[in-house]
Amino acid sequence: MKPLMKNSLLLIMLFLLFASCGTNIDSEYPKPRGYFRIDLPEKEYIDFDTTYPFSFRYPAYAEVVPDNNPGSEPYWINLYYPTLNGMLSFSYKKIENNLYQLSEESREFANKHIIKANEIREHRVEYPDHNVYGLVWEIEGSNTASPYQFYVCDSTTHFIRAALYFNHIPNNDSIAPIIQRVKEDMDTLMSSLRWSY
Repeated sequence: MKPLMKNSLLLIMLFLLFASCGTNIDSEYPKPRGYFRIDLPEKEYIDFDTTYPFSFRYPAYAEVVPDNNPGSEPYWINLYYPTLNGMLSFSYKKIENNLYQLSEESREFANKHIIKANEIREHRVEYPDHNVYGLVWEIEGSNTASPYQFYVCDSTTHFIRAALYFNHIPNNDSIAPIIQRVKEDMDTLMSSLRWSY
């Protein structure tokens, strides 16, 4: 064999040896996108029982704060979730022969999310022992601004509407465990709701 051919063959073999060493086939493909770890607080509820015309149980890791925004009315509150970076905004109205109007306004607020929603599930809330009736809207879709809304009333005097918001760009797929926990909290809130007459 000629020395030039022998050297070329040796160089090719060395190249193949180095090219095959130290490569990891898995590193050639992009890794799937990961989401941050979510540590949910323990479930524990406390009473919201004040001079308001309603009382309920809410999570101990949340804070009830009066709504002081311009345009807010008496008994409007926000339920802040500092560790979850979210807020449930409550508005209270006294029913004065306007139950249909109030319930339709609530439906319109929920339906504003149709553009971004994959699905809006509506279901009834009924706790006749406590005179609590209403509707819940679970708004599914990764870019919906408010994934959970509801209204409850006693059909004659009291009406509460609430909407859940998070303080970041909506990506509800990544915070699905948080949304699920808040839904459970709201189920507890509605089942424990009592009206003051």
